[in-house]
Amino acid sequence: MARVEVRFAGFGGQGIGLMGRLVGEAVALYEKGKNSVMTQSYGPESRGGASSADVVIDTEEIDFPKATELDYFVVLSEEAYNKYIPKLKKGGILFVEENLVHLDDNANKAKQIFKIPATKIAETLGSKIFANIAMLGYVCANAKDIVSEEALVTVMKQKIKARYIEKNLIAFKKGKEYKQEG
Repeated sequence: MARVEVRFAGFGGQGIGLMGRLVGEAVALYEKGKNSVMTQSYGPESRGGASSADVVIDTEEIDFPKATELDYFVVLSEEAYNKYIPKLKKGGILFVEENLVHLDDNANKAKQIFKIPATKIAETLGSKIFANIAMLGYVCANAKDIVSEEALVTVMKQKIKARYIEKNLIAFKKGKEYKQEG
């Protein structure tokens, strides 16, 4: 396996850092032969503007922890899309929250584009706060080289507060089972 770079991005409050932490820990702790490192943006952008969390995965030792040429870009807001789309490498894979992100010509460099109404899925569970996990389920189902479902669910059960885990697991399942139209 060569180095794989994943960026999760959205606006502050969408749980972008949690997505990165869950994937980073799942890979590091439960994926044999894989290393991972997660870095996250902090500062004013984590309170409403574009925020991001990068996960770098490799079978080799990771010398540089920052993502520079994204293999996967998972985005939940328009502002984050506009800010970070230049980093998606030609032939990369793009995951978007279809009701919050409008694609432009920059998306044409993606080999594949996956769209999901993650926020609407979350709202069926009573709150938008589950949108990040619905997206994570969708990513897990469609980008199998990032992390296994088993590893991710194991870490979710360990890291998500007990009072939220049941709805998060449902959101994950709904995201995983979502079929893109068209």
